[in-house]
Amino acid sequence: MISIIDYGMGNLRSVQKGLESAGLVAQVTGHPEEVAAASGVILPGVGAFKDAVASLNRTGMAQALQEVVRQRIPLLGICLGMQLLFSESEENGNHRGLDIIPGRVVRFPYEEKVPHMGWNQLRQVRSSPLFIGIPNDSYFYFVHSYHCIPQGDESIGICHYGREFCCAVQKDSIMGCQFHPEKSSALGLQILKNFGRIVNK
Repeated sequence: MISIIDYGMGNLRSVQKGLESAGLVAQVTGHPEEVAAASGVILPGVGAFKDAVASLNRTGMAQALQEVVRQRIPLLGICLGMQLLFSESEENGNHRGLDIIPGRVVRFPYEEKVPHMGWNQLRQVRSSPLFIGIPNDSYFYFVHSYHCIPQGDESIGICHYGREFCCAVQKDSIMGCQFHPEKSSALGLQILKNFGRIVNK
């Protein structure tokens, strides 16, 4: 069972439908104990970083996610969910994240139009089981104004929008994608299938 975290900020049903289309069983849950007991976890997210962190802390989901990491349960952050995995964000001030992946979340340069929205290419910079069956430079769907800068070598995919930026990460059993696989047609479903295979190993 894959648990999709419900903390009041996320396109939960579209993620669940994407997983179901990929042949996976998923539940949307707002119960930290169900998250900590899941075989795999997805952290979605749409909205502001500060509000999302506050909601995760208030609902007990932040602590549940730390337990997920401790138990090495596969975890996939999507869009804002990927950003929340990082140490801090400069969105509307400086705010602490979950600090699961060391690094910062920063705004695109002000000369670039934000949000970065639409289809863009992902260049794979490290091999990952998340990318099985995904040709290099494939297109995925993005909607975001901030991007992640990992402190270490966690980046597995980059994209170009005014500058190169990290759009996919992996650290042990923790993964993240800035794009929306559930909105990225067949290749997006392949990403979700790959996560299901990681969970089932």
